[in-house]
Amino acid sequence: MSNYPLAYKLSWLPRLLRPSLAGDSNGFAAPAAMLLDPQPTRKVRLAFVGDISAVANRDAPECDPAIAALLSSADLVVGNCESPIVERAHAVIGTRLGTHHAMSERFLADALAAAGIARDRLVLSLANNHVLDQGIAGFEETLAALKRLGIRTIGTVAGGPVQRHAAGSLTIGFAAFTLWRNTDAAPFEERISMRAAEWPSDTVSGIDLTCAVPHWDWEFRHFPRPATRALARRLADHGVRLVVGHHAHVVQPIERIGGSAIAYGLGDFLGTAFARLPWPARVGSIFVVDASADPATRGMIAAYRQYFFMRLADKGHERLVPVEALDGALKQRVASRLEAIFPASGT
Repeated sequence: MSNYPLAYKLSWLPRLLRPSLAGDSNGFAAPAAMLLDPQPTRKVRLAFVGDISAVANRDAPECDPAIAALLSSADLVVGNCESPIVERAHAVIGTRLGTHHAMSERFLADALAAAGIARDRLVLSLANNHVLDQGIAGFEETLAALKRLGIRTIGTVAGGPVQRHAAGSLTIGFAAFTLWRNTDAAPFEERISMRAAEWPSDTVSGIDLTCAVPHWDWEFRHFPRPATRALARRLADHGVRLVVGHHAHVVQPIERIGGSAIAYGLGDFLGTAFARLPWPARVGSIFVVDASADPATRGMIAAYRQYFFMRLADKGHERLVPVEALDGALKQRVASRLEAIFPASGT
């Protein structure tokens, strides 16, 4: 059984059909900022993308060259693997209905190539509610496929609460966890991290930058709930300088808490719900963070910027296009929505 509250379950379909701008919009930051002045001489670039799935695609996406260039410029790309990677579905009926996610190894490899993401510079979180959609066997297949592809993972119990990965000259400690699960507690919590801001201090020794990657909040809401913002403050108090969230399937704002930056939700990178979605759920973002590699400020966030794009459906696959390249009424609707969420978005 899932752990979603009843109020959430009752609101899911209305919010899917009409993503909400309701909620507290106070206290959020602009989508671009310099946090260190002067800027460090040496920096490491991290690029975060949203949920990745093949649910709304038969074929790999087309990716605008500007997006591919942005992603290929990063020392490390971090995303959420929303779908188990299997060659044949174990949950056949649910997969056909779209309630259970699945994607093939070839689809993922082709999608990454199209987006300019090098596999040896990619880290994928498995801490999400869909990771056991194809059962325990599907989870084991997913681990094996990612190992074959040479893609590093975070968010598993076996990997520990904080998992270390190199990004340029820095060591990043990733604390990936999910608040939500679609299955019974025992098989899920034996494999996937659900620990939030609960790790021993020795797990972060020798780490230059601690980054939380939570699967949190409620779906199809642009502004995070008070409980989500309270958890962000707990993470910042726990020494986490960077928090980049998933699960909402729509873009959410950024908050600054002391020296920490919190990007509550990036939206989807590749379609994860259904082939036909309202347009606000097709707006995604890439969160680019430059971290200092200078000795005096090592691991501190020097600057960040959120880049917005649109996923356009096109004959069985998606086209990823910067919002600046849109035109007509759609561009106006997207600009208006982003202006409501992000102060001085400039889009």
